[in-house]
Amino acid sequence: MGVETAGPDLSSAMWRKSSRSGPNCDNCVEIAFVTPAIAIRDSKDPDGPALILAPDGWSAFLAGTKNGEFDL
Repeated sequence: MGVETAGPDLSSAMWRKSSRSGPNCDNCVEIAFVTPAIAIRDSKDPDGPALILAPDGWSAFLAGTKNGEFDL
């Protein structure tokens, strides 16, 4: 049987969208820095699940995004 660990408390997280999203973005990704992790969620579903990344994972995600690894 696996051991479950509690993730960071997101109830008081300060979520933000990219400044490139524009003021009326209804289909955006939001992030929150919740020490020691970074949380990512869909702005259309703020009460839904959030992806939690460790700092190294966040750095790898940003590098991959900048390098076009996720382009279609």
